[in-house]
Amino acid sequence: MSTRVALISHSDCGRHDTGWEHPEHVGRLVAIPRALKHDPELFEALTHVEGRHASEDELALAHDRAYIGRVRELVEQGGGRLDPDTVVSEGSWDAVTAGAGCVLDGVDMAFDGRAIRSFSAVRPPGHHALRDRAMGFCLFGNVAVAAHYAIAKHGCERVLVVDWDVHHGNGTQALVENESRIHFVSMHQWPWYPGTGAADDRGPHGTVWNVPMPPSLPPQRYIDALLTAVDAAAAEFTPDLLLLSAGFDCLEGDPLGAFTLTLDDVHALTRALVERAERWCGGRLVSALEGGYAPESVAKAVLVHLRALA
Repeated sequence: MSTRVALISHSDCGRHDTGWEHPEHVGRLVAIPRALKHDPELFEALTHVEGRHASEDELALAHDRAYIGRVRELVEQGGGRLDPDTVVSEGSWDAVTAGAGCVLDGVDMAFDGRAIRSFSAVRPPGHHALRDRAMGFCLFGNVAVAAHYAIAKHGCERVLVVDWDVHHGNGTQALVENESRIHFVSMHQWPWYPGTGAADDRGPHGTVWNVPMPPSLPPQRYIDALLTAVDAAAAEFTPDLLLLSAGFDCLEGDPLGAFTLTLDDVHALTRALVERAERWCGGRLVSALEGGYAPESVAKAVLVHLRALA
């Protein structure tokens, strides 16, 4: 393996207790280290990092402070429901701040040279979270916060966010589309939850590339469509950093999607983005887990993704 890749995680991400009947349960994360134990070569090749917690000031780079306070207050009351799909438990504040903090650590490591590329194995996911409300299992926009953080902390002039989750990253789009220094690409199943992400929705400044795709196409159709949009988003906008919302519900057989991607396709897509990052920004690619609701499949995909990052 040519490049040291960081696997960033935090035990507190397991404290977000949604219940085992909820699609977004802790088993999604537990499956990853279990699978990694059977691949000692990959385990040894990775830099294993215990991430940090994001501060409220860092969350406020993308979220309304009153909303941040409401989430914390509900957690301190023992938990509850933020929307029909999104619950919090008494451990959720530690989980969501750890999840965001891990991705921020990935950004820091990409710029200080400790790990040019990283994958954050975190939950809950973030790409549906809006500025002032939770949505679709998501409380805070981990990747959107990281994009704003890269600008504020590291002086990035151009950040490219790519989202291959089977669902449209409506929250990420809403949180970044008013910042001209961030370009956003989302490929997603259409029509499907959350019902946003039409191809003609380019955002107020033309910095959004939405790629709605029908279900059950041959995998190469999805790969070609995503990479075409990525290249369009980077035309005359050579990014300083590539951020990836890696939702593995894009895999064939996921219970919440109907895309057809295989593990080989995850490898091919990852390698294609790595090669672009090498050309554009010294290889800096920071990836974070979003969806993926068949835990064993998610774990296998994460291992393939990590190998391809390296």
